[in-house]
Amino acid sequence: MTDATAKSIDPRWAWQPYRPSKEAPWDLPRVGHLYRRAAFGATYSELEAGLKAGPEALIAQLLQGGPGLAEFDAEMAPLAKNLARYNDIAHLRAWWLSRMLHSPHPLQEKITLFWHNHFATSFAKVQSTRFMLGQYELLRRHALGHFSELLREMSSDPAMLIWLDGRDSKKGNPNENYARELMELFSLGIGHYTEKDIREAARAFTGWEIQGINVVFNPKQHDDGKKTVLGQTGNWSATGIVRICLEQPSAAPFLVGKLYRFLISESVTPTPELLEPLAQQFRSSGYDFGALVKTMLSSNLFFSPLVYRTRIKAPVDFVLNIVRALEGKIGATALAQSLEQLGQNLFSPPSVKGWDGGKTWLNGQTLLFRQNLALALTSTEDARFGRRCDPAALARKYHKEADSELVDFFLRLFLQGDVSAQTRTRLFDYQQHAHKLPAPVFWTEQDVADHRVRSLCHLVMTLPEFQLD
Repeated sequence: MTDATAKSIDPRWAWQPYRPSKEAPWDLPRVGHLYRRAAFGATYSELEAGLKAGPEALIAQLLQGGPGLAEFDAEMAPLAKNLARYNDIAHLRAWWLSRMLHSPHPLQEKITLFWHNHFATSFAKVQSTRFMLGQYELLRRHALGHFSELLREMSSDPAMLIWLDGRDSKKGNPNENYARELMELFSLGIGHYTEKDIREAARAFTGWEIQGINVVFNPKQHDDGKKTVLGQTGNWSATGIVRICLEQPSAAPFLVGKLYRFLISESVTPTPELLEPLAQQFRSSGYDFGALVKTMLSSNLFFSPLVYRTRIKAPVDFVLNIVRALEGKIGATALAQSLEQLGQNLFSPPSVKGWDGGKTWLNGQTLLFRQNLALALTSTEDARFGRRCDPAALARKYHKEADSELVDFFLRLFLQGDVSAQTRTRLFDYQQHAHKLPAPVFWTEQDVADHRVRSLCHLVMTLPEFQLD
């Protein structure tokens, strides 16, 4: 998709609800596209069920989450408390990956990950698992709620107070870091405020302190004098500054644009005309982010060939797509460790701007790491994962035995069959001749057959198409 293509998109058509037609049928590639963007991939049975359900029912299911969420949260909560108590960040990363893998509400976790990159806060400076967990819970609680509430609460979040030095901001000596990022990265974007706006706004965020594990507001250290911010004068507190920011014309388009790049396409800068209908909706709804997500996921543009496979999989998506598709029962600790090599270490974004994403996810080294990790997960020979993510066992579960069945099964599972005839032929030829490759003398015929299946699955994961979301 190019800028020229984007300019030719009719905004009225783009954001109307998608209705299956002869030209744009509800097919398996569109089911897989929805599961990749709105979740972390799907199992074979989920893909088939989604195909039968239709787009409206499947989108509604993803937005609402499945049954058992309260029970899942209750099961995960005690472990999180222990990790906070012992300041165990490595296992907190694994804990969140486990939530992404197993939550009945994967869209909630996906959007929480979006917000984690938006309010990019790192354990490297915070140095408190308790506070990082608290910020995660804040993001998840408001993930599909009202952005205005999330932004207001973020202003006194303890992890954020440490990350951007808000705890040191006092009357007569305000720290400008949070006020600057609030405008530049969190609400307005560069060019929509002045340095004077930042200095004045910083005074409104004074007085927050961290005492032990609690955030406390100290009115003696708060500057309650008059401040002029973005053209409005008053005795503004943090709440007032958030309100003023969200009243600016640039706020809604800025936030809609970020979600567009996350859910729709990162390969093109959308035109202001394309985003304006969504910006109007977002603003008039009081910044209802769940409604905005629903509009995007339900739209003609989302399901069109214009944006299909126009995002590069982030490492989290790459890893979880494999494990979910293979119905793996592996622990998440080793997975969490592998993400650092791939360039996405949870709770440790590289800067206040977060991960750049897009083409930065892939280079010669990270592509090799991806292929090696895919091999480790599928070979059953890596001590970290063993046989808990076995393509051969999965093929037997779905009664796939013949070479042509196996090729079609893995292409359908990982790419919904949407590859060229040449690619399928090359994979089939490999499968036909793989039995001639040398094998250890102690392997049984079943061992040889299973190895061929696992190798075939790994080859599918190395295809260029699998790197795209």
